[in-house]
Amino acid sequence: MSAAQTPPADVELHPTVREVTQRIAQRSAYSRQAYLELCDRMAKRQRGADRMGCANVAHAFAAMPATDKLRVVAQKAPHLAVVTAYNEMLSAHQPYEGYPRLLREAARALGATLQVAGGVPAMCDGVTQGEPGMELSLFSRDTIARAAAVALSHDVFDGMLLLGVCDKIVPGLLIGALHFGHLPAVFVPAGPMSSGLSNQDKARVREQAAQGLVGRDDLFKAESAAYHGPGTCTFYGTANSNQMLLEAMGLHVPGSAFVHPHDGLRAALTEAAVGTLLQARAGQPGHAPIGRLVDERSIVNAMVALMATGGSTNHLIHWVAVARAAGIHINWSDFDELSSVVPLLARVYPNGAADVNQFQGAGGPAYVIRELLHAGLMHGDVLTVAPQGLKAYTRLPSYQDQALGWQELPAAAGQPSPAPSVLRPVNDPHAPTGGLRLLQGRLGRAVIKVSAVPEDRQVVQAPAIVFDSQEALQQAFKAGALERDFVAVVRFQGPRANGMPELHKLTPVLSVLQGKGHRVALVTDGRMSGASGKVPAAIHVCPEAADGGPLAKVRSGDLIRLDAVQGTLEVLLDEATWQSRQAEPVMPSLHKANGQGMGRELFAGLRRLVSSAEEGAVTGW
Repeated sequence: MSAAQTPPADVELHPTVREVTQRIAQRSAYSRQAYLELCDRMAKRQRGADRMGCANVAHAFAAMPATDKLRVVAQKAPHLAVVTAYNEMLSAHQPYEGYPRLLREAARALGATLQVAGGVPAMCDGVTQGEPGMELSLFSRDTIARAAAVALSHDVFDGMLLLGVCDKIVPGLLIGALHFGHLPAVFVPAGPMSSGLSNQDKARVREQAAQGLVGRDDLFKAESAAYHGPGTCTFYGTANSNQMLLEAMGLHVPGSAFVHPHDGLRAALTEAAVGTLLQARAGQPGHAPIGRLVDERSIVNAMVALMATGGSTNHLIHWVAVARAAGIHINWSDFDELSSVVPLLARVYPNGAADVNQFQGAGGPAYVIRELLHAGLMHGDVLTVAPQGLKAYTRLPSYQDQALGWQELPAAAGQPSPAPSVLRPVNDPHAPTGGLRLLQGRLGRAVIKVSAVPEDRQVVQAPAIVFDSQEALQQAFKAGALERDFVAVVRFQGPRANGMPELHKLTPVLSVLQGKGHRVALVTDGRMSGASGKVPAAIHVCPEAADGGPLAKVRSGDLIRLDAVQGTLEVLLDEATWQSRQAEPVMPSLHKANGQGMGRELFAGLRRLVSSAEEGAVTGW
C-alpha cells in the first residue's frame, strides 16, 4: 500500500471511540475473562482424532474416501468443518449448493481434509413478511446458533467455514461459532444478485398497490423484476449489513462481501477461504481463534461500520447477542454515543438511491473501512483472519490470469469516491453523525433509523392511535380512518408477545399517508429492521407491552412526541394521570392467535425465556 493509503501508525483513536471501548471492556471484565479461560482450556486439548476413542473416530470419518482418512488420522492433516445454511428458499443461499465440493477440493489441494459438519435452518423474511411464519423469524437466530453448536460438537475439527448471508443466519452462525471460540472461523459469503428494478420504483409500485391504484398482477410483476435471481436482495437491509459488519470485524476473506455469485472472482474468493482458515489455525503465524478475534475492539469496529453506513436496526439486537456470546456486554447507549461522532459515509437504499452493487462499484466496504481507520474511528490493531490485519480490508479483490489478488482503491484516503452520491469521505460526509439514534422517555427506550428520514420529519407530535396488531392498522387505512396527523402505536409485538416480527407491511401504508402531507410516525415494540425508510419509526420499545411496559398504558388520543433530534419519546400527559393508568394486558384472543399454527407452539418456551430487545432477545443461553 502507498503511504497515502495505509492507515498511519500514529493515527490517534477518536476519544469517544476509545472511551466507549474502555467502558465496554470494564463492564465486561469478569465475563470476558471467564470466556477466554474456557477457550484456553479447550485449545489445550489433544486434537480430536488423537483424543477420542477409536469407535468415535471411526464413526466420524466412516464415509470419507480412504485417502482422506489416511490424511486426517495417520498423517494428522488439518481437518475443517463446514456449517452451511444452504437452501433454495433464500436467493442469497441458493449458490451455496456447490460450495462443499469446491471447498473440499481446495482443502485437498492444500493438504487438508474437510467435512460438512451440519446444516442450519435459514428462513427468508421476504417470504414470511406479514405472515404467521414471521413470528418465528427472530427466534430462528438462536435456533441456528444451537444447530451450529450441534454440528460442531462432533469435536474433530481444526477450524470452521461458515456459509450464511442473510438476516438471522449470520448472527446465529456467529453466536454458535463463538461457543467454540478456541477454533478459527471464516465466513464464506455468496454475494448480491444483479441489479433489477430499482428499489425506488419497487417502493413506488407498493405504495400504488396500497392505495388500490394498481392490481396484484402489476405488483407481482414489479416484485419479480426486483427479486429476480440468485444472490442477496440488493437493498441495504440486514443481510447486506451483515456483510459490511463481517468485513469490519475481519471475518471474511478481504473484500468478498459484494461480489456476484456467478463472477469468476467469487469462486476464487471461495477457494481462498480454505487457505485463509488454514493460516488462522493453531500453530500458524496467523493464528486467530474466533474467541480472541471477536473482542471489545472488534465489536466496536462493527458498531462504527453500522453507523457509518446507516445499516440495519436489527443489529442493535443481534450484535448485542453476538457480543454476549464472547463475554462482552454492550447496550444501546454505546451505539448512540458512537453514532454521535461517526459520520454517515454511505447512502444506499433505503438511505439513498443506490443499491449494493453501486455501493460496491463506488469502493464498498474497503472505502468505508479505510476512511474510518484514517479518521481514528476504528481500531486498527485488531486480530483478523487475514494475517495483514484490518488494513487488508481496505483493498479490492481482483482476479486476473487465473490468480487472485488485491488492489488499492483508485483514490487516496480523504479523496472523493467514484460515486460521491453513494460514498463520501469522512471530511465530506453525507451527514455529520451516524444513521441510528436512541430515544428515551416515559414510553421507554427505543431506537430510530434517522438516516433515511427527512430532517423536517424527525420530530412528530400528534395524537396516538393504538393498535394491537399490524393487521388492525392496515384495516383502518383501507377504511379511510387514518387521513390525519397521528402516531401509530402498534404494541404487543415484542419478543415475549409474539416473537417480535418485522412490520414491513406498514411501510407502504404510512409512506402513502406521509406523502399526502400528514405528519405520521410509528411507535412499536416490534421491528422494522434494515428496510426502515422515510417514515419516522421508534422501534424495539423496551420494556415491551407484554411485560407491562409503558406502551400498554397508552390510549388512543394521548399526545405523543417523537423527537429524533433531542432523542426523546414522550407521552404528553400530566404525571398524576400517567401514573394512575393501568397497563392493559395482552388480549387472550390475540395471545392465542400468536401462539398457535405454523409451528409457533414449538417456540412457546422461547417466548417465556427471551430477554428484552436491548439485551439481545436472547432465548435462555
